[in-house]
Amino acid sequence: MALTLYNTLGRKLQVFEPVNAKEVGFYGCGPTVYNYAHIGNLRAYVTHDILVRTLRERGYKVTHVMNITDVGHLSGDNDDGDDKMVKSAEERGKSVLEIADFYTKAFFNDTRRMNILRPTVVCKATEHVGEMIALIKRIEANGFTYQSGGNLYFDITKFPAYGELALLNLDERKVSGPEVRRTEADENKRNPYDFVLWFTKSKFENQALVWDSPWGRGYPGWHIECSAMSIKYLGDQFDIHAGGIDHISIHHSNEIAQSEAATGKHPWVKYWVHNEFLIQDKGKMSKSAGTFLTLQTLIDAGYHALDYRYFLLGAHYRSQVQFSYEALDGARNARKSLGDRIRALAEKAGALPGDTVNLTGKAAGYLEAFNKAMDEDLNTPRALAELWGLLRDQTIESADALAAAFVMDHILGLNLAAEAQREENRGTPEERAEIEALIAERTEAKKAKDFATADRIRNTLKERGILLEDSPKGVTWRRI
Repeated sequence: MALTLYNTLGRKLQVFEPVNAKEVGFYGCGPTVYNYAHIGNLRAYVTHDILVRTLRERGYKVTHVMNITDVGHLSGDNDDGDDKMVKSAEERGKSVLEIADFYTKAFFNDTRRMNILRPTVVCKATEHVGEMIALIKRIEANGFTYQSGGNLYFDITKFPAYGELALLNLDERKVSGPEVRRTEADENKRNPYDFVLWFTKSKFENQALVWDSPWGRGYPGWHIECSAMSIKYLGDQFDIHAGGIDHISIHHSNEIAQSEAATGKHPWVKYWVHNEFLIQDKGKMSKSAGTFLTLQTLIDAGYHALDYRYFLLGAHYRSQVQFSYEALDGARNARKSLGDRIRALAEKAGALPGDTVNLTGKAAGYLEAFNKAMDEDLNTPRALAELWGLLRDQTIESADALAAAFVMDHILGLNLAAEAQREENRGTPEERAEIEALIAERTEAKKAKDFATADRIRNTLKERGILLEDSPKGVTWRRI
């Protein structure tokens, strides 16, 4: 079966056919590095990771490009609100670039812990302003711009296909709703959907980062960075662009307009892949509203980063999923059971399978069903079900079950091979004895209601990368 993806452009499932045979150009919108990524943000990057892993497992050579937004992103996608980077720098008493560097490192630390593969190309907006200016000049030369109030705008009336991705009917919406407020927010716009390509004048008197340009000294609009960097690394036309559903109506619609205005390529991108929101009881997670959890929050609460990855795999990327600690408990328990089964199979098999294994019979059947699920628009819940079916089937030889599970994990990214070797990775006998002695000391302290000592021992072990897990059956430990 061929890989099919739900294409937001057209709102239908389509067989994946890349522009260039077995090579895939993929651009995924990256973080704006003014704060920690919240766990809702991380859902997008797990989706991107699953897509890249699936493509590579199908034999495609994937060039995965991710931007780092470290300049020019206002708190409103429609060119209004505060500059997120400047605001964060002022609040923390740091420079914009210091803030960007700190949160970029924090972001990749989170993705590393969640076993998200690093993109082929990571490109910072501040290092590609020249490419942005060059692209804007192409757009201007093709007659799609106007200057007003010192800024350079994209004129969407010159681009008849504007809003096709978001199914916008501009004739019906141009005189009402939030679009009117957008015009009021920027009186220089001729049309509420027009957007800034280059700022020389904005509400910020002392913009932190500015550059010389043909339109004056200033800085780029947010939307232009993704077009400029994706075209630089992937060419004037490429295969897949991904991001959250909140990008569809403005950011991605603007990207399409400016990119196709510059290149003349239609479609500029063949497949648009968008993941749904992660929500809490109070709705969508939001940094601006202060209603968000970080990965570190979950780890501090005793969860492993891969517990959260497993939780996300349990829902289809196009389905809204509600986060709760009860649901995360279920994912943690399921992942623990998965590890137990993997280790039991490894012990029974006596040795781990090599890299090249020719599977036949029922193990091959489960793997085929797993691949079919992934080929049907990355159906990870069904794929997980096939993995569990494989591991529960006692008629399959242990070595074959392990081999099939490890192939599945090339896509799932749950580090099952590491689970199989976990006992070997628990340290030397002396180290294990020391850890067990500290656990026993903590247990006695708790019995004596000496909770200060018990907490001290837990924290000491945590600083060494060892997490304790209390349960009715006793205390277990694992490395984090």
